[in-house]
Amino acid sequence: MNLGLKGKSVLVLASSKGLGKATAYQFAAEGANVFISSRNKETLEKVKKDIQEGTGNKNVEYAVCDITNPDSIKQMISTIVETNGTIDVLINNAGGPPAGSFEDFDDVAWQQAFELNLLSFIRTIREVIPYMKKQGSGHIVNIASSSIKQPIDHLILSNTFRTGIVGLAKSLSQELAADNILINTIGPGKISTDRILQLNSKRADELNASMEKVKSDAEKQIPIGRYGTPEEFAKTVVFLCSGANTYITGQSLLVDGGMVKAL
Repeated sequence: MNLGLKGKSVLVLASSKGLGKATAYQFAAEGANVFISSRNKETLEKVKKDIQEGTGNKNVEYAVCDITNPDSIKQMISTIVETNGTIDVLINNAGGPPAGSFEDFDDVAWQQAFELNLLSFIRTIREVIPYMKKQGSGHIVNIASSSIKQPIDHLILSNTFRTGIVGLAKSLSQELAADNILINTIGPGKISTDRILQLNSKRADELNASMEKVKSDAEKQIPIGRYGTPEEFAKTVVFLCSGANTYITGQSLLVDGGMVKAL
């Protein structure tokens, strides 16, 4: 199937590793003009080279950006538009907030999680919409968490702000449909990334158990019986932002191997 992504201008946030990097790689493999972004220039340079060499696509660039800083977001979008002329696809992504329960966090922690995991998405969408409206098309995917369907124990910050992303996307799907801008939210389940290792390590410490035991117990709750790979997740993102998707908008989709039982 031709996904119609060759030459499309794509921005993937938080793409120096994990789900973001895998997503950027898949877009590059489809021939898109991809911008990756994170706060670390040296890491971005290495990832850019890795993607170019792995896909054979030389149209991969990077923009250093702190997505909690509105001026940094504006500069990133300006750089991409200067290079590619527009933005066809936006992949909103951010690292997860700290694990913990309600009494573990003060106002500072709540504000930081809000700015990282919700306000950053709002600000970036605000910056790209004028270009998408001008050309009469666009795709936006917000990467969230399986907590958009079922809260996860010990992740109250994530549970709160990830669901805010769903409300944002659902509302925008109504407002932007007339301009042929489609927006969806994807929640990863247990995907093999550094974030999952970090959460597993914290859980192992709490239970005084091994990392292997924590992973094995988690896999027993997944009908497919294993963690997903970043590549499997990324392919779903790419499909939703491709020419193959012309009618799916305002939806929340889990990539979780059947783990979440909520409807």
